[in-house]
Amino acid sequence: MTCGTSIPARPSMGEVIRVFHRIGWLSFGGPAGQIALMHRELVEARGWLDEKSYLAALNFCMLLPGPEAMQLATYAGWRLRGVLGGLAAGLLFVLPGALLILVLGFAYAAFGQVPAVEALFLGIKAAVLAIVVQALARVVRRSLVGTLDWCLAGAAFVGLFLFGVPFPLIVAGAFLIGFVTADRTEGDALAAAPPPVPFSRTLRTVAIWLAIWIVPLAGVALVFGPTHVLTTLAWLYSKLAVVTFGGAYAVLTFLSQQIVDGYGWLTAGEMLNALGLAETTPGPLILVGEFVGLLAAWRHGGGPPMLMGFLGAAVALWATFVPCFLWIFAGAPYIERITHEPRLAGGLRAVTAAVVGVIFNLAVWFAIHVLFSRVDRVEAGPLSVGLPDPASVNVVPAVLCALAAVLLIGRGRGLIETLAVCATLSLGWSLIS
Repeated sequence: MTCGTSIPARPSMGEVIRVFHRIGWLSFGGPAGQIALMHRELVEARGWLDEKSYLAALNFCMLLPGPEAMQLATYAGWRLRGVLGGLAAGLLFVLPGALLILVLGFAYAAFGQVPAVEALFLGIKAAVLAIVVQALARVVRRSLVGTLDWCLAGAAFVGLFLFGVPFPLIVAGAFLIGFVTADRTEGDALAAAPPPVPFSRTLRTVAIWLAIWIVPLAGVALVFGPTHVLTTLAWLYSKLAVVTFGGAYAVLTFLSQQIVDGYGWLTAGEMLNALGLAETTPGPLILVGEFVGLLAAWRHGGGPPMLMGFLGAAVALWATFVPCFLWIFAGAPYIERITHEPRLAGGLRAVTAAVVGVIFNLAVWFAIHVLFSRVDRVEAGPLSVGLPDPASVNVVPAVLCALAAVLLIGRGRGLIETLAVCATLSLGWSLIS
């Protein structure tokens, strides 16, 4: 099954595994960094997906609840090698970060923060910022081709960054504009539409993945009881997987409120530490949920802390990421048909432009939090914006980001080499100072 234009060369399953294993270990920087990395690896370096297909997949994943970058990886794997490819890509995108969070979470539970690890990952974040800026420039150049595109991208950025407009409203507004202004004789609408997807196949996919998602969590509730922390975690993260639209940051906002104010499992300061840990390790930012599940079960599981912590992390991971496979495998086959419906295709093209503004907002958010240690929220009427304190600028990541830009863009150095140089220099500076 394919979507959009044809793939130049269909990679083998071994190649898909090898590349997504690499992506999984290098996917630092939250959604902005991960979207940029996958664009670099899948579109630019290997040509496995063309620009149009990649952006169509990104649009689709932005419309889904949950972590958009992991869903984009799953979609890319599905597009290249079917369901097995999707499973491999999605799992390999998540597992490296999940393993690191598990190890660092146990270390945190036992000993508190680990400064050397924080210093090491600070250098990596600085390098990722340069990668994000480079990828964003390329996406802008290839995606914004008309006045309407630029206006939609700018409006999306202003709405998100300055006014905190809910993400679903941004996407819905862009889609409506594109739907109304679509040219009925343009693009894929003139090509032969693919055959319809049998609805029975979709129902079968939904039934299978609902069972995979729900049955193990129901088993947890039967074994530990309805009020146990593991059962509560299963219910909370399953609810998050369904109701949190708008990507990782929307999920994290809702999760923080529930964990700190609702259940009192972590303090606000510990939640910030958890977010910082997830931001500095590879993989989706929502892996912060694994850290939270580990600490909550470690402290309140009523059994051996190591065992309870491991089970808490496992429940959080299962309830968070299994639904992503459900959304992708059930919905992905319909994207190709959408691109052949003029009005719907016009709506998706408008969403593409708005998503560029969304990525720019993520990039600015990421840059502010890497380069400054203090960010204040300014509220004035409808205006709601996070502004950095100029006096809190972090010189080391700023210098390392500039160095990474020189290495990547000016000298054409590889991604791994650049990340290693920046991480080593950051760690060395931390030890000296």
